[in-house]
Amino acid sequence: MNAPTLPASLVENPRLDRWIAFLPDRTVRIATGKVEIGQGVVTAIGQIAADELDLPLERVVVLSGDTDAGPDELYTTSSLSIEVSGGSVRLVCAEVRAKAIERAALRLNCSPDDLSVEGGRFLRNGAESGQDYWSVAGEIDLSQNVTGSAPVKPSASYKVVGQSVPRIDLPAKLSGAAFVHDVLPADVLHARTLRQPSRGATLAALDEAAIRRAAKGELQIVREANFVAFVSPVESVAQAAAVAAERYATWRDVRPIGPEQQEAQWLKDQPAEDRHIGSPAATAPPKNMARITVSRPYVAHASMAPSCALVRFHDGHLTVRSHGQGMHPLRKNLAAALKLPIEAITAQHLHGAGCYGHNGADDAALDASLVALRIPDRWIRLQWRREEEFAFEPVGPAMLVTLHVDLNEKGRPVDWTTEIWSPTHVQRPGSGSGYLLATEALADPPPEVKPTDPPEARGGGGTRNAVPIYDVAAHRIVHHLVQRPPVRTSALRGLGALPNVYAIEMLMDELAAKAGEDPLAYRLSILSEKRARHILERVAGRAGWNARGTGGSGKGLGLAMARYKNRAAYAAVAASVTVQETVKVDRVWCVADAGLVVNPDGARNQLEGGIVQAVSWTLKEQVRLDAQGIASRDWDSYPILRFSEVPEIEVELVDAAGNPPLGVGECTVGPTAAAIGNAVAHALGVRIHDMPLTRERVMAALLKN
Repeated sequence: MNAPTLPASLVENPRLDRWIAFLPDRTVRIATGKVEIGQGVVTAIGQIAADELDLPLERVVVLSGDTDAGPDELYTTSSLSIEVSGGSVRLVCAEVRAKAIERAALRLNCSPDDLSVEGGRFLRNGAESGQDYWSVAGEIDLSQNVTGSAPVKPSASYKVVGQSVPRIDLPAKLSGAAFVHDVLPADVLHARTLRQPSRGATLAALDEAAIRRAAKGELQIVREANFVAFVSPVESVAQAAAVAAERYATWRDVRPIGPEQQEAQWLKDQPAEDRHIGSPAATAPPKNMARITVSRPYVAHASMAPSCALVRFHDGHLTVRSHGQGMHPLRKNLAAALKLPIEAITAQHLHGAGCYGHNGADDAALDASLVALRIPDRWIRLQWRREEEFAFEPVGPAMLVTLHVDLNEKGRPVDWTTEIWSPTHVQRPGSGSGYLLATEALADPPPEVKPTDPPEARGGGGTRNAVPIYDVAAHRIVHHLVQRPPVRTSALRGLGALPNVYAIEMLMDELAAKAGEDPLAYRLSILSEKRARHILERVAGRAGWNARGTGGSGKGLGLAMARYKNRAAYAAVAASVTVQETVKVDRVWCVADAGLVVNPDGARNQLEGGIVQAVSWTLKEQVRLDAQGIASRDWDSYPILRFSEVPEIEVELVDAAGNPPLGVGECTVGPTAAAIGNAVAHALGVRIHDMPLTRERVMAALLKN
């Protein structure tokens, strides 16, 4: 008999006691290395454990992101939390339940088959036995490794999974007690930084006296090579010092940047590492070639709260509280940067407001740690300034995507090449492609590394969702990984999926027009995937596609679909827009197939959140550059979608409970952007290929028309 295949998290963390503990208050603690960043994972994992253990949900306590007491599950990324961590918790709970029943059967001198579990109590042939999990917990060896051999429950027996139970993380967030930014230990010191303008820049002069005068209060200045922090018991004093420091600092060897580098077109002429993926090059010349080029600019995370960390160095041990996406990786990266034993660091997750990928959270943790090592035995609360957040967080890469498609005599694609120009989508510290930011300012900075992108086996980076879901005989990707972009780039929700889906779905509409066919009918004619066809037809029905009309009146209706990473959740989106001088998205319909859904309300929250962010990216967002680097450093120069501009959104989750759960956090961003682009083309009668779809681009399109 072959050994069962375990999720990667269980392979790396096989001991049962890394995941589960029976607590004296007659609750069960479930530990996960995945962290709550608004996706509802803490609630959903609790639901999975409750069902597998036959416990009320309120007796399951989920510990998330703690290096001392929880498993190392790397980062919380790629819509994998339910699939990987939830799948691990399910197996662990099934195995512990089986072991507990065995122990209870020994005590009761009966067969395990005579026992069932209800509310954590063991029933013998349906009658109370006087035993429960906690009475036998001490006799179960939880230091054993999980085997994965205990059968998990069939989905038909679930009582908690599949229910829209309230999110357990929300009450604290609504009362302002959850976020790291709001935690103020007694005797805390506040800190701000002066940032090195670019890698290699050196601090030639710093007028500390002038900064102290501007700060107007008690102030310590921590300086180590080109890293500078301002520390005070009064937050406004540290803030004033950091603001003034930019005027009183002189830097040498700052890397020059030009505004032309902010456009995706600039990438095309830059040095790149090229990869060829998929079918070999076509040997026959194309007969009926169609092309489309689309672009997306650099995009900021634009988190509601700037990066922040709380750190204390006491008795040789560093305790770090951070809103980063992976506490175990953070601990390793801090140990390497600070040259501390990894056992000398504890990293614990606290919530942050707005996290969509690799932002500045980990960098703030190193900043605070550098200060804490110089000022031991005090909690250091270091928060980035808003301008600092915009200017120094890793941004989502600009991308240029060109599709070259050869068509048969019926106008259907038979040979398809996707060509992509993009900087890397992952420079997470410890990944081999990036470092914690402040390390570059220290006396002995790490060597500059050659950027890489996630491999296709992990969903790709710039190539994510570049393979069309439609029936095409030959498909290949030419990926130009640009080696030295003007700004630090890294993971942002969906990675390259949004521009790639935007290109594919815009092309589908263009090919339909070329064939003289309806865009929906054209798609269905080359889409054999049943689950994809189902959601596409359903969203068209919800949006009233048959009454769409010919367009060109300033009002438009468009649709698009994709399966995230070509293996996660399916999402089909329709959008209606009104275009005058600007684009207004009036309404969005979404139909998604996420397989087994643990918490329907939580899943809808994720789908809706992805739609709202995609509307903002498509219509408004672009990082601007000037000679000083990122020039868009506030909400005026970096506009995002306002609450008043959020469209009416209607989401349907199709019943697919017989299938495994699929992550939904990122599946709507690409289809939403593409549906808006197609709706704008329907409204104007002319297509806009470059995002964001701003007033200037609308006016240019109208003049062209």
